[in-house]
Amino acid sequence: MKYSDGTIDLKADCTRCAALCCVVFAFDKSESFAIDKAAGEICPHLGAAGRCAVFQNRERLGFPGCIAYDCHGAGQVITQTVFRGQHWRDDAGLATRMGAALSVLRRIHEQLLLLETAKRLPLTGTERERLTSLKEKFLPDSEWTETDLSCFPIEEATREVGSFLKDLRHHAGCLSNARR
Repeated sequence: MKYSDGTIDLKADCTRCAALCCVVFAFDKSESFAIDKAAGEICPHLGAAGRCAVFQNRERLGFPGCIAYDCHGAGQVITQTVFRGQHWRDDAGLATRMGAALSVLRRIHEQLLLLETAKRLPLTGTERERLTSLKEKFLPDSEWTETDLSCFPIEEATREVGSFLKDLRHHAGCLSNARR
């Protein structure tokens, strides 16, 4: 959702999400996760109220991957805007659809975060125009829909942002000198 100043909230608000990350993603038992969990399988630590039952003890119990994960606000947009407050617990078929939408919107939000960070560099006018143009690709004029997200050319758009950021490498020296 585009805000009046052209920015989007890239901070996760788990209270407004349907615990999508605890359901839609798979993870393997590793140093990041103490158990194996298949995509679409509900994490055994997800309580009935939609909150993590081991939240305070995640690291100690072997779930630093849960601590490190950040949807950058995509979860609440998928839950509240794209699916209008619907929940996968009420309709099991929604989990896959919500997961697919989350996977795209999270990547969109990651690209927006990268562009917001690049905005802090001493960009030339041309670089600033290119940044604005790229950013607009990730900010629809109206709210995201499931169809919009399924059709969004995320691979192409991600490559464009990557190319733009590579073109900004010459600013790295400016940052190094500024720190001295």
